[in-house]
Amino acid sequence: MSDPRLTPFSGRMAHVSLQGQIAAQGFTEGTWQRLRAPLADLLRSPDGPRDRQLLHGARLCVIDQQGQYAYVQAQTDGYCGWLLAEGLGPDTMVTHRVNTRATHLYTAPDLKSREAGSLSLNAQVAITASEGRFLGTADGLWIPEQHLSSLGHFAPDPVAVAETLLGTPYLWGGNSSSGVDCSGLVQLALQACGKVCPGDSDLQEAALGPHLPYGTAPERGDLLFWRGHVAWVSAADRVLHANAHTMSVAHEPLEGAIARIAAETPLTAHIRPE
Repeated sequence: MSDPRLTPFSGRMAHVSLQGQIAAQGFTEGTWQRLRAPLADLLRSPDGPRDRQLLHGARLCVIDQQGQYAYVQAQTDGYCGWLLAEGLGPDTMVTHRVNTRATHLYTAPDLKSREAGSLSLNAQVAITASEGRFLGTADGLWIPEQHLSSLGHFAPDPVAVAETLLGTPYLWGGNSSSGVDCSGLVQLALQACGKVCPGDSDLQEAALGPHLPYGTAPERGDLLFWRGHVAWVSAADRVLHANAHTMSVAHEPLEGAIARIAAETPLTAHIRPE
């Protein structure tokens, strides 16, 4: 059976790419929209549990709608789910992404002006103006230029990106500086470096590179996987992960983490992302 997380089928409507593969009430090419909300929960069912989160500017194929919820597939990683349709907007072009842990949206190009909201690392925006050290969005709001990078300009070190989120509260399914889980931390860091990365740890384990032989010396930038968990190797003797032990993004001695987690599940893979 196809993985429902990656299969664009709402249970009623399906994407046309699935014709001949599943029984659906209807098939559609969907309509492309972008997330206008700063952050949105991607739900397993309308008003159901959160599986992942989406960031402002995410490009989404809308396949179905039920009441106030829309069923979408994210262009970036193919993840499917339901979200509040009120957070969607036109499929306009974006030009920049947030390159820091978080930034404010200001009502004027002045650091003393009132903030109108905030955006997380990797949120995408359309920049249409520039004044002083601020860049203006298509919505008439302003972001410090230091906090933005043009699309196509990426960070060089995913672990350094992940380290900017130290102390972020742990949140199951979280993908932002307000709250993040283990796989969200990996995805945010790799995407900031221009790498394609799935949303969940089991998908990451299968997609990010070959398994290294048992006993391979860990290096900064490696990933360690357990069933349901993933951690960055930040140094030869240390890991960095969003974890339920500290309920935050934190460093932990590598051997201690392996021993502690092994009480519940053994290490399943050691990967050096390609």
